[in-house]
Amino acid sequence: MQTFEWIFVLVFLTALVYAEDERKEAVADLQVVETVLLYQRSSGGWPKNYDRQQRLTVAEQAEVLADKDKHDSTIDNGATYTEVRLLTDAYHSTVDDRFRQAALRGIAYLLDAQYDNGGWPQYFPPRRNGYSRHITFNDNAMIGVMSLLRDITNDKIQFSFVPRTTRYQCQQAFERGIDCILKCQIVIRSIPTVWCAQHDEVTFEPRPARSYELASLSGSESVGIVRLLMQVDQPNDAIVHAIESAIAWFEQSKLMGLKQVRIEDPSQPTGFDKVVIKDPNASPMWARFYDMETGQPIFCSRDGIPRQTLVEISHERRNGYSWLGLYARQLLDRDFPAWLSRMEKKRGHKDVR
Repeated sequence: MQTFEWIFVLVFLTALVYAEDERKEAVADLQVVETVLLYQRSSGGWPKNYDRQQRLTVAEQAEVLADKDKHDSTIDNGATYTEVRLLTDAYHSTVDDRFRQAALRGIAYLLDAQYDNGGWPQYFPPRRNGYSRHITFNDNAMIGVMSLLRDITNDKIQFSFVPRTTRYQCQQAFERGIDCILKCQIVIRSIPTVWCAQHDEVTFEPRPARSYELASLSGSESVGIVRLLMQVDQPNDAIVHAIESAIAWFEQSKLMGLKQVRIEDPSQPTGFDKVVIKDPNASPMWARFYDMETGQPIFCSRDGIPRQTLVEISHERRNGYSWLGLYARQLLDRDFPAWLSRMEKKRGHKDVR
C-alpha cells in the first residue's frame, strides 16, 4: 500500500474514532436529558440535588414518577433554570418536541414563582415556615433565574421556540426583578452597600437563613448581583448608583495580607483544619458575611452566635462551609473596568448624536 493510501486509512480510522466518541457523548447527554424529563414535577419545576447522570431502573423510574405531584420544585442549588437550559440545548440538537414542551413548562413555572414585588422564593409554592419563603439571592438562585430570563428575551436564536408573548413576560419579569434588587440593597447610615443572602418578601429587609447564616452583608452573593446589574444594556441612574455603591463597599471591605490555608492536624477528627495566616503577598479576600453595624467579618457555628475570627467557631463549621474567598477579585479587576469602558463608549455615542 502506498504512502498516501496509508494516510487516507489513518485519517479515515481517526474520523471513525472521533465519530464514535461524539456518538457516545450524544447518547450520554440524551440519557441525562431523559432523566431530567423524568424528574420534572407537575408544577413545571424540578427538585434539587438529584443525580442527572444516574441510570434508573424501571422500578426507580416508577418511584420518581410517583413523586410528580410533590411540592419540592425549587431554584436552590441551580435547580429548574439549569434544567431549562439543558432542555433547550437538547431540543436544538434533536428537535425532539418533548424537550421543547418541557422547557416551556419550566419557564412558565419560573414566571409563576415570581412574587409581585419582583423577587423569587427558594421554593414555589412558597413554604409557610422557614427562610425559604424569603427573596433568595443565596447561592445565586435568583440571579440564575434572571440570567435565563434575560437570555430568553435577548437570544432570539437559541430561544426561538419561545412564543413572543412568553418572551415579553420574561422581559417584564426581568425588569421587576431588577426593581426588587434595587429595593433590597442595604443602606447603612444613608450609604447603599451590598445585599444579604436573603431578604424579607414583604419589607425587603435582610433576613437570616440557617442558624449560622445570619442577617448580614454578603461578600459572596453580592458579586453575582452586581454582575447581573452590569449586564443591563441601558442602565438608569438608579442601577448605575447601585453598582458604583456596591463596588465602593467591596473596595472598603477587602481583607488584605491574609491567606486561608488547609493544614494537616491529627488532633482534629478529619485530620486537617482550615486556618488564616498572615501573608503580605496574598490576594485580597472577602468574608462570606459582614456585620451590618460594624462592617467587620463574622463567622458562626450552629449555635447562631457571631464571632470575629474563623478559629473561634467549631471545627465542623469551619471546615464544612465557605467563609472566606476571592469572591470579588475578578469583579474589581476585570468586570467593573470593562463595564466602565462600555458606559464611556455609550456616552460618547450619545454626545456625537
